[in-house]
Amino acid sequence: MKNNLFKTDKKIEKAFLVGVAINKIHHSFDDELEELASLCHTAGLEVVGQTYQNIKEETPATLLGSGKVEEIKNFVEQLSANVVVVDCELTGSQINNISEIVGVKVIDRSILILDIFAGRATSNEGRLQVKLAQFKYTLPRISSASRGSDKFGSGGVGMRGPGETKLETDKRTIRDNICKLEAEILKLRNQRKVQKSERKKNQLKQVAIVGYTNAGKSTLMNTITKAGIFADDLLFATLDTTSRVLWLGDSKRVLLVDTVGFINKLPHSFIQAFNATLEETADADLLVHVVDISDKNYMEKSQVVNDVLKQIHADNIPMIVVYNKIDKLTKPFEVPKDAILISAKNNAGIEKLKSEIDKKLFN
Repeated sequence: MKNNLFKTDKKIEKAFLVGVAINKIHHSFDDELEELASLCHTAGLEVVGQTYQNIKEETPATLLGSGKVEEIKNFVEQLSANVVVVDCELTGSQINNISEIVGVKVIDRSILILDIFAGRATSNEGRLQVKLAQFKYTLPRISSASRGSDKFGSGGVGMRGPGETKLETDKRTIRDNICKLEAEILKLRNQRKVQKSERKKNQLKQVAIVGYTNAGKSTLMNTITKAGIFADDLLFATLDTTSRVLWLGDSKRVLLVDTVGFINKLPHSFIQAFNATLEETADADLLVHVVDISDKNYMEKSQVVNDVLKQIHADNIPMIVVYNKIDKLTKPFEVPKDAILISAKNNAGIEKLKSEIDKKLFN
């Protein structure tokens, strides 16, 4: 099988966004569509318009009501959009049925995130985990996906995964690939266990930086350890795990680990596929939860992080909550008890954070 899961098509596609809520009273779509637009930007899409629907009951064939799908078709034609991005997970038949009606490619939130992951993974382990997530997503959708790709082509966002690895291959082949990838990842997990054992022998404690994507984790890692990893104002700017030794003074040192950022509505299958990376968090002696305090939804995003930590059984690990991007605050902020305020970008509050890490681990 050709290894072209990570081929990048440079053609800029025009995306029309669709927000979806199921039977939620007085639901606001503004923040959700803003995040979806940011994901599109990260994936290289140009957003040309958006709409939303709060549905009382799912329509099995298209999820959305028939009137809404027709409305989307009209928007697509008026705005010359060539991809519709739906902010929830769709079945293969729903993707195919909506595509048939609106006349352009349709992708859901999960495909969009996978596409970003595919473009961000650089290490062997990161690529293996992305492939595993891609195949697990594709398996139940393979028939509909192959029909849709025939009509709308195989390039562009959402097609950097198995969309270009011959979707006509049967499900047995996909299952075989999943088994092989899981075996390879298991080997890497076992290697990590050996490394963990060596760290314990050397009494090297591990600190994992966690947080919602784009909270500033990689920037903090660079500032506090001079790691030199890529950091930008993008969702999932980095995907692979980075580890660096952090010196705390008096010959004390810890292993600081920067992991993939969390995000809302991340399918459980993705979390399973990325278990190897997330184990770095679950194995830590201390968590540093980075919160973007300049984000008006920082409390909700903090809860998303806490929910994921619970899913990976890391919710009982001692934690320091760090409120980042204080340089971007435009109004007074009530400082929570025991909070540490920093600006990773401007190196503000870093020494206090190091002191708190020292206190939590060695006092």
